[in-house]
Amino acid sequence: MNKNTLKSMGALLTGFLAVIILSLGTDIVLHATGVFPPLGQPMVDALFLLATAYRTVYGGAGSYIAARLAPDRPMTHALALGVVGLAVSILGAVVTWNRGPAFGPHWYPLALIALAMPCAWAGGRLRGMQLRARVDG
Repeated sequence: MNKNTLKSMGALLTGFLAVIILSLGTDIVLHATGVFPPLGQPMVDALFLLATAYRTVYGGAGSYIAARLAPDRPMTHALALGVVGLAVSILGAVVTWNRGPAFGPHWYPLALIALAMPCAWAGGRLRGMQLRARVDG
């Protein structure tokens, strides 16, 4: 395995871990502070909307991190992480579908699926804009 392949894998892993750590960390804080109900208890749609919002931001941030750490082709790395996020979101929807109100309304996993690639594109685009500004500036 060459050096760039290892760097690419590291960029993707780091971006993925950032999304997971930020998402789970925020979930834990919101449960601990009483914003979210105790684990296993149903939440109202507004709270799932909040979770969708921060997961959207974190998905873009993770893709930005992957693009930033990529040895080359930052957008490709961002979109690759988006594909991973898309797969994880689809798996989550399949596993939790019709499992009860504790897993939320059906729109929630569908929203995560729909937003995975746009978030990845946004993270890659941000990195691309930074690189162009550096070259132009």
